[in-house]
This record gives sequence, structure tokens and C-alpha cells, in this order.
Amino acid sequence: MKRTGPTNVQVRKLIRFLRKASNLYNVDIWRDIAERLNAPRRRRVEVNLSKIQRYTKSGDVVVVPGKVLGSGVLDHPVIVGALAFSQKAYEKIHSAGGECLSILELVERFPRGSGVKILG
Repeated sequence: MKRTGPTNVQVRKLIRFLRKASNLYNVDIWRDIAERLNAPRRRRVEVNLSKIQRYTKSGDVVVVPGKVLGSGVLDHPVIVGALAFSQKAYEKIHSAGGECLSILELVERFPRGSGVKILG
């Protein structure tokens, strides 16, 4: 049988970590993110900054189970955790006063997942 799921070792480790965090803290948000990351790569989400701008307000915490792209304008600070960032998105988030984190760092900072929005 052919292997299913992600072949990237780092993504597989992240999925395992998210499932353990979900069980440890008894929250469903990290299990949901793990299931979304376990999907085929062609089905992973790509979120533009315009969507983050539209659905967040200043100080929000957002997790994107995929890649953040730089199309659009961001005019308020947000904390964004994602699998990957484009260079332009990274620059625009930092210039707006926000933070770019990996999903692992986001889980360590907000282990209960309260106040974290899923975009994608």
C-alpha cells in the first residue's frame, strides 16, 4: 500500500504534537488544525492578508492551517500562526505591528486555544 497523508517529516511531527496538545489540554481546536493539515497538500488553504484584514480586529489571534499570502493590506496588529508565510505577507504583518508565528509556537503560547480564530 502507498503511504497516505503528508510525507514531510516536519508536518507529520506537527500533526502528532497538535493531537497530543488536544488530548493534554482537552481542547478541540488543535485536533481540528491537525486534521486540516493531514489533508493532501493541494487542498491546504492559502489565505491572503485581505481576508485576515476582513475577519479580524486589532489584537486578534489567528491560526491558518496552510500558507499566508501577501495580497491585500493589513492596517491593525494581529498575531498570525501558520504553516508558512510568503515574504511579502511576513513584511506586511510586521509593518502593521503584528507577529508571525509557527503553529508550534502558537500552541505553546496559547495552549488552551481560547480566543484563537481559524481562518481558511
